[in-house]
Amino acid sequence: MLELTALFADDDDGLPALEKVNLKVRAAEIVGIAGVSGNGQSQLVEVLSGQRPLKDGRIFAHDKPFEPTRDAFYRLKIFGLPEEPLKNATVPQMTVAENMAFRNFDRPPVTSLGWWLKPGPMRARARDLIARYRVKTPSPETAIADLSGGNVQRAVLARELSGDVDVLIVANPCFGLDFASVAEIRSQIMEQRNRGAAVLLVSEDLDEILELADRVAVMSGGTINYVAPVGETNRATIGKHMAGH
Repeated sequence: MLELTALFADDDDGLPALEKVNLKVRAAEIVGIAGVSGNGQSQLVEVLSGQRPLKDGRIFAHDKPFEPTRDAFYRLKIFGLPEEPLKNATVPQMTVAENMAFRNFDRPPVTSLGWWLKPGPMRARARDLIARYRVKTPSPETAIADLSGGNVQRAVLARELSGDVDVLIVANPCFGLDFASVAEIRSQIMEQRNRGAAVLLVSEDLDEILELADRVAVMSGGTINYVAPVGETNRATIGKHMAGH
């Protein structure tokens, strides 16, 4: 469902951040990427979300070349929850309803004639998603920046999971959240995998990876140096590879 082939990318200073990253994620599988912070995980997510240019390599989805554009995400049913979603996946001053419409604001029923935005259907859709995903907000017209961190996460997940999902890319989805929010968000991720989605989970929380993932991949020095089924490895082995040994 998702294949990364010899990916190379630079960091903000022009230094190598990703070097020959290779990985495959199958349908109905969660692959968790573990690693010490600063070993290329953030840059990998940015490349996959279109926020960082790819220097070399190819990305494939459904065995087809994938470029991270709005049309390709929609057509290939690739969705995601980036790290710090308030910063990377929303416009903080816009309302919850407006942020929830980012995926479909230019498609019926939210729009007509390809350009005429209809606020009524947009708010109705937001109210439905708020109820289904238990987003705690005073109203759909509340600025999303006024929500708690957990509810921002829920709102973005609601938007990303509101349609059919073939590939889901999530980064540190539960960092800094309360216990109830963590349990709910992890449950949503597992549900997508159980429905057949290929899930790439990038997390600095090894416990989270060991709990959710079917396979674990370790990033060190900008490359993936170890991949194994979770049931066939252990913390000591994973730790050695995280340290680059």
